[in-house]
Amino acid sequence: MKRNKRTGFTLVEIMIVVLIIGILLAIAVPNFIKARQNSRLQTIVANLRQIETGKEQWAMEMGKTSTDVPVSGDLVPTYMKKWPSGPITGVYLANAVNADPSFAGKTADEWKADPSGL
Repeated sequence: MKRNKRTGFTLVEIMIVVLIIGILLAIAVPNFIKARQNSRLQTIVANLRQIETGKEQWAMEMGKTSTDVPVSGDLVPTYMKKWPSGPITGVYLANAVNADPSFAGKTADEWKADPSGL
């Protein structure tokens, strides 16, 4: 006697797999977004530190006062390889020697305290 046995997945098995994939996505997507935002923040802060370091070296070597403001041409390529571009829309400003550099109107400390602009 021959039995006609079908092989394949049942609807319940497929629904369980879809449910598991949905749960994994619900966990992974927010973590991915947070990691991307954190990466952008770290890039901004690192670029601001690089500008600050270049600005301090420029001021010491050129004998500048604390109110002098360097432009990107003063720092690149002698003190920095290239002027950074932001991971988001905005402009890096060196500001005066005695002031912190800024990106999109915020200093590194302000970005760390409130990264909402990312």
